[in-house]
Amino acid sequence: MTNEEQLKAVFKAALIEVIEEKRDFFQQLVEDAIEEIALVRAIEEGKQTETISREEVFKLLEVKT
Repeated sequence: MTNEEQLKAVFKAALIEVIEEKRDFFQQLVEDAIEEIALVRAIEEGKQTETISREEVFKLLEVKT
C-alpha cells in the first residue's frame, strides 16, 4: 500500500469516526441544508407568480380559519 493509499484510508476512517460520534450534528447540518434549498426554491417560484396585496392575503386567511 502506498503512502497516498494509507493516507486516504486513515482520512476515511477518521472522517467516518467523526461522523459517527457527531451524528446529531451532521443530521442537523443536512436538514438545515435541505431547508435552505427548499426556501430558495420557494422564493424563486414566488418571484414567478402574480403579486397580490396584503389585504387579499388576509381575506384568504380569514376564509380558511
